[in-house]
Amino acid sequence: MKRLHGLILRMLPGRALGWLATLMFLLVLQFLIKYLPDLAGKGLPLGVLLELIAYNLAYMVVLAVPMSLLIGTMMTFGRIAESRAWAVIKASGVSPFRLIWPTLLVGAFVAVGMTYFNNRVLPEANFRARNLWYDIRRKRPDFELRPGRFYEGIRGYSMLVQRVAPGDGALEDILIYDYTDNAQTVIKARAGRLLPLADRPELTLTLFDGEIHRTPEGQAFSRTEERYERLAFERYRMTLDASEFAFERTAEGRTNRSDRTMPTQDMVRFVDSLRQSIDSSLVYLAAHFTPEHFGRHASPNGAAGGKEPFLGARPAAPEQAESGAGRSPPDRDAILSQAIEQARNVRMILDDTQRGTAWESQRADRFLVEIHKKYSIAVACLIFMLIGAPLGLTTRRGGLSSAGIPAAGIFLFYWVTLVQGEKLADRGFLDPWIGMWIANLAMLAAGLWLMVYVTLDLRATPPLRARLLRRLRKQAS
Repeated sequence: MKRLHGLILRMLPGRALGWLATLMFLLVLQFLIKYLPDLAGKGLPLGVLLELIAYNLAYMVVLAVPMSLLIGTMMTFGRIAESRAWAVIKASGVSPFRLIWPTLLVGAFVAVGMTYFNNRVLPEANFRARNLWYDIRRKRPDFELRPGRFYEGIRGYSMLVQRVAPGDGALEDILIYDYTDNAQTVIKARAGRLLPLADRPELTLTLFDGEIHRTPEGQAFSRTEERYERLAFERYRMTLDASEFAFERTAEGRTNRSDRTMPTQDMVRFVDSLRQSIDSSLVYLAAHFTPEHFGRHASPNGAAGGKEPFLGARPAAPEQAESGAGRSPPDRDAILSQAIEQARNVRMILDDTQRGTAWESQRADRFLVEIHKKYSIAVACLIFMLIGAPLGLTTRRGGLSSAGIPAAGIFLFYWVTLVQGEKLADRGFLDPWIGMWIANLAMLAAGLWLMVYVTLDLRATPPLRARLLRRLRKQAS
């Protein structure tokens, strides 16, 4: 058994690392296909592009590690079952757990490592990647050009483009409003190209097949205006000031961190502060809106205002209230106006507090979702190895097709369940821990069932349905 454990521990890391490298290559290739056409040829240093890819490797590791462990475990134990070693072990009376426990120990170590990675390395990589994307977009205004939307990122111009070709700066159906001088200028063009000038903080916009409409200085542009300048062109070149788009690295302290870029310890402290804020708001309401204090003025910051009672110092007797004795009409009107005003103030304070606590509670839940997500993905590494070992013994195949296709289906189900649970938890339909752990619970149940299936050798026994039908037939006869 020790020799077999050593064989498993030699085979499993190699297969898992091989699949990890393969999946990482595919994810990097997908990233390059998606973003490289927009990044290449934009005047960015090569080091910046490599740095951006390196930062985005963090989320790729989070996706690739559980998947590679699942495939590697299935292929390793499928190879053992295919070589008839599992049949010999099973005939010797050895339980599957004695064969699998070293694999689970490896999965536990990987889960601990991924917990550290998800809580420390991933948020920092996401934070730096976000800042780097911001710096690149600030250098390249064509990053922000969206078809059918006005772009006003260049001072003095408002630009509307109907089509933006990714990668080469080609534009189609262009409408530009020029406000750089006193005269109002409208430029229309069928096509254009926006490119940076080398070693100069300027952009060149070359327009093709268009017209320039210009009103005289001091006059508003109108179709009914008799005097205006109109110029048709086949090729027109504009030079735009892009000094504010120069590539500069943003200091880390100048940007705020979100739930995706904040370490777990900081998120826990932030959630605690939000909970304390909610509790203090509720305590304030409980202290200032009791029957004894209901009629007093109150302010949202906890300081009591005026000391006037709600409807006077002492309520009128029933017989006085019915007859109105002791109160002149002006006094009654004043008291009624004061009561209405105080009721409005109370309603305003209650509404503001309700909105504030609801917003803080939703924000706290969003951070709790991210906290649970980091731990659930790390624990999924161990659960996938719990699934992969008995599943490999059941399939009795160690090839790519027998392991890769089922593993892809299992991981797809897990990831869809995790994403949907995250959305439902963010919207308040589920508690954060339920939304983030429901996928792990489903996978854990599947892994335990597979362990029972392999331990009891249910494959060699008749199906449960057949056994029930046989029992019913015996009872009927």
